[in-house]
Amino acid sequence: MRCPFCGNIDSQVKDSRPAEDHVAIRRRRFCPACGGRFTTYERVQLRDLVVIKTNGRREDFDRDKLERSIRIALQKRPLDPERIDQMISGIVRRLESLGETDIASKQIGEIVMETLARIDTVAYVRFASVYKNFQEADDFDKFVSELRPDKDKAKPEG
Repeated sequence: MRCPFCGNIDSQVKDSRPAEDHVAIRRRRFCPACGGRFTTYERVQLRDLVVIKTNGRREDFDRDKLERSIRIALQKRPLDPERIDQMISGIVRRLESLGETDIASKQIGEIVMETLARIDTVAYVRFASVYKNFQEADDFDKFVSELRPDKDKAKPEG
């Protein structure tokens, strides 16, 4: 593994351990040339996925891009980082197990929203605001009102 600090190709593994609920291996590495220390992760990849964007453009699936968007939605939310990693790994496994190599970006967005809705409603609304391209406050209001139980149904009759 190439050292990210000096470019030396002979880094050494100092420690390996399971990560993300045993679906990845975390390796601590050391560069003998510059003394730099860094961490790498090794994950199983079942197939190479291609994302089909709404405009028809195709691009390789990027787990890091998925992770960034989810972490932005979950920013300052009370969720354990390991739980977030498990959630992201679960989404990726689900995408890989669909049996298709080409996946519509809309399908990825729907799976992420479904997952976030179960875990954290604030993150769900944040992600949806970008995914559904909210333009004004009324868009938020309409979306959030759909999440709330109908107040008239909740009132006891009498």
